[in-house]
Amino acid sequence: MQDEELIAHRAAAAARRRLEAPGVAVGITEDVIRDQVHAFYGRVRADSMLGPIFEAKIDDWDAHLAKLCDFWSSVLLMTGRFKGAPMPAHARLVGVGGAHFAHWLEIWRGTARETCAPPAADMFIARAEMIARSLQMGMAMARGELPPVRSAAAGEADQHRGRQDEHPGQDKGRPASDA
Repeated sequence: MQDEELIAHRAAAAARRRLEAPGVAVGITEDVIRDQVHAFYGRVRADSMLGPIFEAKIDDWDAHLAKLCDFWSSVLLMTGRFKGAPMPAHARLVGVGGAHFAHWLEIWRGTARETCAPPAADMFIARAEMIARSLQMGMAMARGELPPVRSAAAGEADQHRGRQDEHPGQDKGRPASDA
């Protein structure tokens, strides 16, 4: 009986997660996700900037689109269907940068506004923008393009030095006079 109770508990928890999923409140369904993903990647494949990048990496578009639908279902409907690691796949892309992401987002936004009701489109867009920022940061980190992270103490020291620099001629250990 314990196994049956555990299965029932897990099923109930999954149902609650789906009801609390951000996409549910704005009308996103599996069909809406499929329409968005398929319409968007149809445009990407025909795009002169992005199309060649995707065509060079994707051999089986049906499988890739199914994986992307699983990804967006996991993001927006909290289904947990996506099993993958987008960061390593994107980090291996050579020559892909900010202009590519900006163009990708431009096409994503336009597609979402055309295929979805406004609240759903807004959610698709907000999540895509967040994901694009994350991917760009991860790619830059993987390429060693980010400056080193500074500690909070170093930042405070810089601020303190900056305040002192505002008062040339002031001794470093003495407060400025109000003269």
